[in-house]
Amino acid sequence: MPKVKTKDKNAVLGIDIGGTGMKGAPVDIEKGVLLDDRFRIDTPHPPRPEPMLSVIGQIIEHFKWTGRVGCGFPGVMKKGEVFTAANLSKKWIGVNIRDEIDKMSSCEAAVINDADAAGLAEMKFGAGKERNGKGGGVVVMVTLGTGIGTAVFADGQLVHNTELGHIEIEGKDAEKRAAASRKEKDNLSWKKWGKKVNKYLQTMEMLLSPDLFIIGGGVSKKPERFFKYIDVRAELVAASMHNEAGIVGAALAIKL
Repeated sequence: MPKVKTKDKNAVLGIDIGGTGMKGAPVDIEKGVLLDDRFRIDTPHPPRPEPMLSVIGQIIEHFKWTGRVGCGFPGVMKKGEVFTAANLSKKWIGVNIRDEIDKMSSCEAAVINDADAAGLAEMKFGAGKERNGKGGGVVVMVTLGTGIGTAVFADGQLVHNTELGHIEIEGKDAEKRAAASRKEKDNLSWKKWGKKVNKYLQTMEMLLSPDLFIIGGGVSKKPERFFKYIDVRAELVAASMHNEAGIVGAALAIKL
């Protein structure tokens, strides 16, 4: 049986929608902690709307949830509608996930870009919390995974849907050069890959002049392996929320 009552005022079901897995858990949005064990289902393939929406329904049903729901989705989101879905099916474009959740569950829902969700979690509870407000300056969170996700904050305020992993560097989409997946695919050493990440961050620094870079994704658990190859003026830190950032941040979207 689920461990948390859906009507608890600080409880929101966070759902993190990814290209390989979809996972969720109830979150205390005032404390930034999960209130029950995380529940995960592999992302259906091909990753089209109908089967993936069914998984969202299964996650909601697993927790017997009737309260508020926040979702993080890997694409540009506006008022619940999908505008891009680079690593999923193009059939997602035009789908309003917020409306679909309402149809299947009658839960109040909010949907946000997945990197923005991770950024919200890090800014409120993690590596960026000291800069989460007036005078905090510019913070750029970069998630290095299958692609590159970004979240940009100015004095604690989120600039939605930046998608700066797709800027062009030396004629190529940045994430095709510096995503963590390229390290694996091209069998790059930490040094060679770290220099590619360095080039990306230096380009971002030239464009945005951030005060802080937060590096997320699975590689952020091993910052000592590649941070030494990064030379930027801004402060550089590893994300601290790790696997929980997407779920916690998705839940926080309900307050935006």
